[in-house]
Amino acid sequence: MGKLQVQKLTKSFGSNQVLNQLSFSIQDGEFVSILGPSGSGKSTLFNLIGGITKPDAGSIRLNDRDITGLRGNISYMPQAPSLFPWRTVLQNVLLGEEIANGKADEEEARAMIMKAGLQGYEHAYPHELSGGMKQRVSFLRSMKSPQSLICLDEPFSALDEFTRAEMQKWLLSIWDQHRRSVLFVTHNIEEALFLSDRIIVLSQKPAAIKKELVIPFARPREEELVLSNTFLDYKTQLYYELRE
Repeated sequence: MGKLQVQKLTKSFGSNQVLNQLSFSIQDGEFVSILGPSGSGKSTLFNLIGGITKPDAGSIRLNDRDITGLRGNISYMPQAPSLFPWRTVLQNVLLGEEIANGKADEEEARAMIMKAGLQGYEHAYPHELSGGMKQRVSFLRSMKSPQSLICLDEPFSALDEFTRAEMQKWLLSIWDQHRRSVLFVTHNIEEALFLSDRIIVLSQKPAAIKKELVIPFARPREEELVLSNTFLDYKTQLYYELRE
């Protein structure tokens, strides 16, 4: 179960107000994207949900438990893969589960590595992997961690367009098997549309919610979806929301 409730979050750094009474929720197994202009407070929001910083006002509840200011309740995947260079692919995938439980299911991890197209790389080190491969390992580590909510902070922003499209399809295929709750931050309108059940659009700072959009496309999603007229209509709508 991974039900998140963010209620009236407000956060300032000195005289710079970043968030202004921000409220939204994520249902169990839902894939929700946060879309907003640069500097709109998306990273601050993740830091608050992860307990790295505390809000000036408001609360964060996960599965009806108040986690405001508490660490260790979410699984977090940053823009950079953040793999430990001295640990192999398998050891990196197992890390979150080991920290939380003191032990890990190596057999399941090997199966996930195989499905991720990384068979044969179990004992490779991060410096031996491409950028896309590192991101796959980082996401598998998030999936193997026991927390019910995964926060993904623009994980594909550093990848070229082709690799990014491949990673999006791969992420959905893995997510569809496990259906963990996901909060995904991106600048990319097309990426948000292709991945999400719902998109939350933030305003400029201080960030408030401008719009929530339910995405009607059936799953599993095929690559051709991005060429459809309906997809283009949603993309245009979001483009103008972000420009205003």
